[in-house]
Amino acid sequence: MKVLIVGAGIGGLTAALALQERGCDVQVLEQAAELREVGAGLQLSPNGLRPLYGLGLGGSLRACASEPAGKNIRLWSTGQTWKLFDLGATSVEQYGYPYFTMHRAKLHQVLADALRARKRDALTLAAKCVSYAQTDDGVALKLADGREFHADLLIGADGVHSRIREQTFGTDQPKFSGCLAWRGVISMDSLPQHLRSTVGTNWVGPGAHVIHYPLSGGTLMNFVGIVERDDWQIESWTQKGTHQECHADFAGWHDDVHELIRNIEVPYKWALMARDPMPQWSSRRVTLLGDACHPTLPFLAQGAVMAIEDGYILARCLEKYASDPALALEKYQEARIERTTSIVLRSSENRRRFHNSALASAAGAAAYVDREWTEAKVRERYDWLFRYNVDEVPI
Repeated sequence: MKVLIVGAGIGGLTAALALQERGCDVQVLEQAAELREVGAGLQLSPNGLRPLYGLGLGGSLRACASEPAGKNIRLWSTGQTWKLFDLGATSVEQYGYPYFTMHRAKLHQVLADALRARKRDALTLAAKCVSYAQTDDGVALKLADGREFHADLLIGADGVHSRIREQTFGTDQPKFSGCLAWRGVISMDSLPQHLRSTVGTNWVGPGAHVIHYPLSGGTLMNFVGIVERDDWQIESWTQKGTHQECHADFAGWHDDVHELIRNIEVPYKWALMARDPMPQWSSRRVTLLGDACHPTLPFLAQGAVMAIEDGYILARCLEKYASDPALALEKYQEARIERTTSIVLRSSENRRRFHNSALASAAGAAAYVDREWTEAKVRERYDWLFRYNVDEVPI
């Protein structure tokens, strides 16, 4: 089976590797002239590492990742700390796989290197998709430079601004979430000793929150700060901001937060846009995965992992229903749509939890945290995510 994948992001490359493993002839088309992933850090929970380990990438990932010992909650004003949950050996014991934090570009490189090692010309750069046409037995994809590619089916893994989604289902209608996100990377050596933490930390406060965690074996720290603002609505990961503006967005927050901001190499800012979950992803021999069909606000740390799960389960479906590609895509959608819709909705719920007005005072915050982050509630929120098994999901 010949498969075209538009987009060489994390989801597209995972799908390509999983399809190669199952004997498909895969071609990935990427509009960028140079293969490089923007962004900073990401979190790979056990449910996302299961498929990556299954593709033989465990050793390569461990070599460039960090493995946090756990996660903490800290209060925006006083710095008071509560333990959220343990990771490390506890993650392996409970879920079978570790929990990694790593630079997005490192994960991207591991996936691309593995793809090219198995098929040298599997990735075509400077290949901007313009349109496609499908028949009962195949798909023809046209590029901006006039080239055409033909295959048995087409996968749109081309992100929130997906051209494949637009042609298949029409223009999407994103709504501004009311939040602006700051992100950046910090050299761990530049931080005071007490901030060189081996745990992931989530600062919560009224109208904003901050997350930071180690990257690259603990040599870097990833910073993400999300604040409720309505004066910036540009959805771009490459828009630079200033340290001064970032400090102002967290005025009154604990000195540790401002120490982190001071040491960000380059602060970037982008508007968080919300999109309703799609009721359908597939049309005959064309389907979508990852942010092209279920973009989510970053409050559950599952965006990259959802795309990884998509790619792996899509490959399982195409192997099982190889004689009927259109049916395979229907089965893939059936297997994934309930879970991904739940993650999109629960991410929005976490925003209200992280930014709650009850966090304004130390006394009110202590009661709120004790109520909202009990062991039972934490298990309820995360267990179903981490226990998901891409090899056992019914297809």
